[in-house]
Amino acid sequence: MSDTNEPIGAATVVVVSGGSRGLGLAIVSDILASGASVAAFARTLTPELTALASAHPDRVHVASVDATDRHAVAAFLKAAEARLGPIDALVNNAAVGQDSLHVHTSPDDIARIIETNLTAPLLLARAVLRRILAKGNRGRIVMVTSVCAQRGYSGLVAYSATKGGLDSAMRTLAREMHGRALVNSVAPGFFASEMSSVLGQTQLDTITRRTPSGRLVEPENIVPIVHTLLFDDTNLNGQVITVDGGASI
Repeated sequence: MSDTNEPIGAATVVVVSGGSRGLGLAIVSDILASGASVAAFARTLTPELTALASAHPDRVHVASVDATDRHAVAAFLKAAEARLGPIDALVNNAAVGQDSLHVHTSPDDIARIIETNLTAPLLLARAVLRRILAKGNRGRIVMVTSVCAQRGYSGLVAYSATKGGLDSAMRTLAREMHGRALVNSVAPGFFASEMSSVLGQTQLDTITRRTPSGRLVEPENIVPIVHTLLFDDTNLNGQVITVDGGASI
């Protein structure tokens, strides 16, 4: 077992949920560029993710997995370990969006958002952390949350609740792990993506005008933060790092 007084080393095998497009795909690409191995899953595999797997067969494991299917996720983790070696890091990125006032959101939709955005990430973090502890390793966990956990935005009640829940869970996990893992969140502001597009261009334009930097967040703004939390000796633990161009100040 590692001495918890020493710095936690850089990640070597990273699991990324929702790694097929957008921010998730950019994170997968950066992990590979850093020399680490990556196991990425999403409900639908894109040609871009499949191409990365083909180009790096010894360092990439991908599969089509629904994050809410705990048995499929468990099988994926087992296969990833067999192929890449012990898992020592996780980027919890998979999520679904929302665009409906709470009074108009059906109970089924609320349950689906909570299951995908909160329950599934908590179970995935549990599975990865149990592997880290069982092997006597030390690791890193990054929760991709949202500025919605900190500020109120109409039409995003259930979504915001899940992201706030992940931030709260992150802080408690950081304390529970007691140096066996560094656990942090990255909270992006709104950026042009398949998920945020449900807000509509008018609302996105309004958010852009109210952002001090004058532009929405791009995946390229988030990737360096995730990289730091996975690979650098920062001693950051239990923190939410907000990247939103100053919109939340």
